[in-house]
Amino acid sequence: MSSAAPDIDKASGRVCAIRGPVLDVEFAAGSLPPVNDALCIVTPTGKHIAEVQSHVDARTVRAVALQTTSGLARGAHVEATGAAIMVPVGDAVLGRLLDATGVIGDGGAALPVDVPLRPIHRQPPPLDAQSTATTMFETGIKVIDLLAPLAQGGKAAMFGGAGVGKTVLVMELINAMVARYEGVSVFAGIGERSREGHELLTDMRTSGVIAKTVLVFGQMNEPPGARWRVGLTALTIAEYFRDEQKRNVLLLMDNVFRFVQAGSEVSGLLGRMPSRVGYQPTLASEVAALQERIASVAGASVTAIEAVYVPADDFTDPAVTAISAHLDSNVLLSRTMAAEGMYPAIDPLASTSILLDPLVVGEDHYALAQKVRETIAHYRELQDIIALLGMEELGQEDRLIVGRARRLQRFLTQPFVVTQAFTGQPGRSVPLHATLDGVRAILGGETDDWHESAFYMVGDLEEARGKVGPKP
Repeated sequence: MSSAAPDIDKASGRVCAIRGPVLDVEFAAGSLPPVNDALCIVTPTGKHIAEVQSHVDARTVRAVALQTTSGLARGAHVEATGAAIMVPVGDAVLGRLLDATGVIGDGGAALPVDVPLRPIHRQPPPLDAQSTATTMFETGIKVIDLLAPLAQGGKAAMFGGAGVGKTVLVMELINAMVARYEGVSVFAGIGERSREGHELLTDMRTSGVIAKTVLVFGQMNEPPGARWRVGLTALTIAEYFRDEQKRNVLLLMDNVFRFVQAGSEVSGLLGRMPSRVGYQPTLASEVAALQERIASVAGASVTAIEAVYVPADDFTDPAVTAISAHLDSNVLLSRTMAAEGMYPAIDPLASTSILLDPLVVGEDHYALAQKVRETIAHYRELQDIIALLGMEELGQEDRLIVGRARRLQRFLTQPFVVTQAFTGQPGRSVPLHATLDGVRAILGGETDDWHESAFYMVGDLEEARGKVGPKP
């Protein structure tokens, strides 16, 4: 037994090793705090929060710090809190920006002392208490509403590599949905740039929707523990509104891949053997622990919209496949379409939704969506022939299909409100019925004599008609 052992009681210990964000903490024999419990280390430079990850031996736990360990030294006094990390929830956090441990980060006033607290680790609602999502959540974005409709109370994700427009698409969804959403919105910024967090906070204050929104950030420059747990903090806040206040919640996450990446960093720091492609061996269970808590119960729903970075545009990456298995709607962004200027660069063939079913969206919507996919797929099959021999070598029917497919691709582009400052073009939100009417007209041949450029970056078909001009 070391000479400092008498200073250790059942509720406290001391730091005996520090390796970056990983701490080894020694406690009295037989009084180790459980895994996932929070530890509090108070030093002259401030309070540090860490989370127990494993028991090294009968007296030592290994923990991951959620703040920088700069200023910590061996021998520092550690208090076991006896619970998981507790974060503030409820009306007091509406309009505020928090970090992964629930500390206010917007420079505003402190939270009231009687604010309710909840642990970030919770079980999902039991299966028999969960409700299914069958109501469509209209976004005003034509290609999503037509081919990959989002479910109210469901989970949807935007998958794409670097620079294809994931964050812009999520920001547009925030702009389109938060302003008219009747419930509460919770945004989790996981491992994203500080600039993006500042811009989002400023935009929400300017637009007046901040009063019913909570922002939770674990930024790129923070330790992996903070980036790993910020999603759970946002979920805990969302669950409180769902369970205690019976309010619908819109949960927005950017970027879920950074959650996986932070877990991989933590796993390596803890000395675990890496699994496929260097990911943590606990990848599937970590993703499931996050995604399965995003659930709706009778009377209140949690609708999740997530951005997912796809490393090296490899959609077979283990992290991407682990995340996509839990979703209702998968919206895939294509680098080829982005290179052609087709924004939003959503792949109409690869994007899917469980809501695209005639029993849910209706026979007409379903038939039009299938026809759009069929037409664009046929065009893609002919692209090599067109590139080699030109359109003249195609038959009359194929030329007709190619023309309609190109018009459809352009009609499914639209300007966004969030890009207006860069493009100078006002954003468009298109009701579903206008999208279906436009698609029906293009497929029916009503626009075969219109120039393709008339369909590019417009809202509904009437706007495209205005670019063509009146018929003689």
